[in-house]
Amino acid sequence: MPLYDFVVMASMKVDRRSIADLLVRVGQRLHAQNGVITDVKSFGKLNLAYHIKKRDGRHYEGQMMQMTFMAHPQFNKELSSLNKDERILRWMLVKHRGSKWLESIRAPDSGEGLF
Repeated sequence: MPLYDFVVMASMKVDRRSIADLLVRVGQRLHAQNGVITDVKSFGKLNLAYHIKKRDGRHYEGQMMQMTFMAHPQFNKELSSLNKDERILRWMLVKHRGSKWLESIRAPDSGEGLF
């Protein structure tokens, strides 16, 4: 399973609990497909480099959170439902390329993986 970073930029009008609930929902979907969450970070309030226009107006700042996880490549199709969520200004899924996580779980003597 590849390693991914899921970054969410939410509106400042949304409270932090609502954003946390969104990440919990994504985590539950991920867990149902045998994925593993490795890290969750909150970057708090950030000024945007440009305004983002949504139905409720223009946004010049937002709240950013990041979740790092391992999942099957088909999982990114499930995230497309986030496009309909009005709380989210932008979201992005980034796949880690060339990460060394696989080498860290190899057996030291035989050179074979644990799987």
